[in-house]
Parts: sequence; structure tokens; C-alpha cells
Amino acid sequence: MIKFYDALQMDPSVLKRKIAQCETRQEKNRYWAVMVVRALLIVSFSIVFIGGLSGLFGTDNMPMAVALFCILLGVRFVNFEYCIKDSLVTLAVSFGILLLMPAVSIVVPPLAMLPLHFMAFFIMLYMTTQRPELGNGGLYNFAYIYLVGNPVYGEALIRRALLTLVGYLICGAILFAKHRKQHSSVRFLHVMMKFDLKNLVHLWQLRLAMGVSLVLTAGQFFGVERFMWMGFACASLLSEYPYSGNTSTRFWQRIVGVLVGSGVFFLLFLMIPDALHPLIGPLGGLCLGFCTDYRYKTAINCLGALMLGSGIYGLQGAVVLRIVDTIFGVVFGMVFALVFHKLIAVRFLTRQQKEAVSQRTERKVVRQLRHSS
Repeated sequence: MIKFYDALQMDPSVLKRKIAQCETRQEKNRYWAVMVVRALLIVSFSIVFIGGLSGLFGTDNMPMAVALFCILLGVRFVNFEYCIKDSLVTLAVSFGILLLMPAVSIVVPPLAMLPLHFMAFFIMLYMTTQRPELGNGGLYNFAYIYLVGNPVYGEALIRRALLTLVGYLICGAILFAKHRKQHSSVRFLHVMMKFDLKNLVHLWQLRLAMGVSLVLTAGQFFGVERFMWMGFACASLLSEYPYSGNTSTRFWQRIVGVLVGSGVFFLLFLMIPDALHPLIGPLGGLCLGFCTDYRYKTAINCLGALMLGSGIYGLQGAVVLRIVDTIFGVVFGMVFALVFHKLIAVRFLTRQQKEAVSQRTERKVVRQLRHSS
């Protein structure tokens, strides 16, 4: 039998499969207890970690604390697929990008930010995400968009730099402790020399970097309020792996998830006393510990996002903005994915890859029809 501590390290999807395979009620209850304890520990640690760093470096730097928390959780399990020495260097470069690019976006004209966004985001993806199926790319993708949407300057930027240094020391220590013996013969230079758009991972990286760069630039150029929500929605479509030219399944899942999540938040905000409103965010984090389905994760993520947004735009303004930004983001993402596939991807995919992508698309459509029925 798996030890309780070892089970705590498992993803909720793995734990739910374990529960489905259990033959006795006692075993099922044990794994459910693991899920409850795991969710409580993560939420408690997030409150202590994010709250502590925000208290030390200022509440205006809470977004960096959130990004560091997410990366910290991921770096325990996923490495960069090359030696620890090069991994520590590229981790430092990635943290430098997360620190500097939001500040640069304040002073550089929006259209000039397009190539800068693309170069910075693609470099970060290429350094950190050799196996997108492990979810590592999603962490850095989230961190980049979130921080670009919450830039600071002046004295706050100095405090953010110090916070980033602290975060790097913590994450670097964990990366070294957990992964120092893995891929010891592989250098980052070897990874760079293997770049090829016939490789679906590299094609995925290029599409995600181009799409996110375009949507962030468009949001900044047109002055879209809370444009990072538009970026999250677009990136959620383009970050799906394995690569596929069809993103319609996530398109509808994202829209339905945001509509349901926004509705739930609206009702909760009206029903519970004002003094309990700050608990809505942690409640969402706790519920995420039990989620494995993308639709439900999308809905629950609305709780924390709208709790922050309601303090700026009011309840109705935040809900409307969340829905509108999401619709713009997923429409942009679906159109961009189609154009990218037709104009760029097909030029590099082999016949076997085209057939595999087509088969994956057909399976996604079948699953979507089953869910709808």
C-alpha cells in the first residue's frame, strides 16, 4: 500500500484513478482523506508563502509572490531535461525575464512590444519546457501573462527585484536538491542544436509564443482593461498538448467554465456577509485541489480572479469584464490556431504527423459530442 506521505505528492487525477480502482470502502476513504489533506496543505502553504512575501516586499508585489509559489510547486517534480548547472543558469534567465519584461512594457510603445514579447516568451518556453505534457510550460506561461498585467516601477521594482532573487534562491535550491543527478550528460547547448519545427514540441512552443505575444500586444495597444484575462484565455487554447490545429473543444469549455464560475462568484458575493468575502479566494484554491476536469478548473479559477477584480471594478464590472475578456481571448486564440496551422504548421509537418494530428482532432470532437449528449 502507498504511504500516506507519498500519496500526498500525487496529482488529483492520479488519486481519483486510485479511488476508482479501490476494492474496499476503507481504501477509498483513505485516498479521499489524502485529497482533503493535500488541498488543505497547499492552500495553507500558499497563504503563508504569498502572504509572508507580500508583507515583506509590499502588496504591489503579490503577483510575483503568486508566480513564485506556482513555479516552486512545479520545480519539485519537473526539471528542464538538461544538467543541473545549465538548469540553474536558465532558471535565473527565466526569472530575469519575468522581472524585467513587465517593467519594459510600461515604457516601450505597445506595437514595439510585439517582437520583445515574442523573443522573451519564446526563449523562456524553450529553456523551461521540453516536455509540455508535464505542465511546466503552463506555470511559466501563467507567470509571464500575470506579471505583464501587473507591472511595477520605481521603488516597487527594486523590491520586486529583491523578491525575485529570494524566489530564485528558494526554487534553485529545490531544483538542485531534487534533480541534480538527472540528465547530467545533457547540456543546454545540445537542446538548442536540436531545434526543428518538424518537432511538435518546438512547433507548439512557436505557436504559443506567437499567439500570446500578439494577444498581449493587442490588449496593451487597445487599452483593454485587465487584458491579462484575455491573455489567459488565449493561452489556455494554444497551450493544449499534444499539438492540434483544432481548439474548438477548449474554446467552448473555457466559455462555459467562465460563465458558470462568474455566476457562482456573483451569487456567493451577494449571499455571504462582507466580512467573509476574503475567504472566497482560499475557497477556490481548496476546490482546485479536487479538480481534474479543465471546465471545472476554469470555473473555480474565476473565484480568486474576480475577488481581486471586484476590488478594482466593483462586482458587476469585474464579472462583465471577466466574461468579455475571455470571449475576446478564446476567439482570438481559436482563429490564430487555425491560421497558424494552415499557413505555418502544414509546411513542416510530415505526412505521419499530419495524420496523427488529424486523428487527435477527430478524437477530441468525438469526446466533445459525448459530453454534450
